[in-house]
This record gives sequence, C-alpha cells and structure tokens, in this order.
Amino acid sequence: MDRWTARRNLRVGGIVLVGIYGIVCAKDPADFGFLDGVDLIFHEAGHVIFGIFGEFVGVLGGTLMQVLVPVSVTVYFYLHRQVYSAAVALFWVAQNCFNVSVYVKDARAQVLPLLGEGHDWNYLLGRLHLLSWDQALGNLVYALGLVLLGVAVVGGLYAALDQSPGDRRRGPL
Repeated sequence: MDRWTARRNLRVGGIVLVGIYGIVCAKDPADFGFLDGVDLIFHEAGHVIFGIFGEFVGVLGGTLMQVLVPVSVTVYFYLHRQVYSAAVALFWVAQNCFNVSVYVKDARAQVLPLLGEGHDWNYLLGRLHLLSWDQALGNLVYALGLVLLGVAVVGGLYAALDQSPGDRRRGPL
C-alpha cells in the first residue's frame, strides 16, 4: 500500500470514528464525554469575558464561548483549506450543541448539577419571556447538532476521498 492510500484510509477511519463517537454523544448528551471538561473551561471563561457587557450578555457568554471556540477552530481550518480538519472540528461544534441542548431543556426543571449559583438558561429564557419554550428550543439546538454532525462526517469523508495521489490540494476549495 502506498503512502497516499494509507493516509486516505487513516482519514476515512478517523472520520468514521468521529461519526461513531458523535452518535454516542447524540444518544445520551447528558453523559460526560472526553471533550466536556474542555468545553466547561471555555463556558466558564465566557461568563468572565462577556461579563464586561452586562449581566445578560455575561450569562449568555458562557454558552457563547463554549460554542464560539470550536466554531472559530472550524472556520480557521476551512479558510486555510484544511477541509478534513475543519470537518473534525465541526464535530466538536455538534457535540457542544448536544450539551447545550441538555442545559436549555433543563431551564425550568433545574435539576442538572451546576458549578455556580443560578441556571444560565433559566435566567436567559426567563428574561426573554421564553421559559415555557425551553423544551422546544433545546430540541432545536439538538437538531442543529445532528445536522452539523452529519455535515462533519460527510465533509470529512469527501475531503478524505477527494484527492488523487498527485493532487496537492488540501480540499475542494
């Protein structure tokens, strides 16, 4: 097997594993996964960073930062024509959507164990008079995660299989 074929097979196998892990994350998004600790750090940092813009934006900033970091990584890779890496990073965005959906859906019940006082989504949806929509909004965020997971896997497979041995491009751009 030549180097190109080995690399292609490794990439295909890698994105298949990402897809399988994505399904595991989607199946039970409340379970603690290996990226959740990293996501929590970004979430908590977001409260501090966005807190300079006031209480509402500071509370929203936790979720914003938790999602913006992997979105930024995805955009960086895509703009640098590293489509396969962008697809893997997009999985990270999808995984965050699954986690955020659990948090949003808990806004009224408030049964999740939290680090600090108060529940971000209870506060946010309450201020917006949307608290009764917590389940629908959580389901919408979850559905977005499913779509992003699908795009990540299909995009990763496309990037892995798109190049011929003599093709030096890093993706379809």
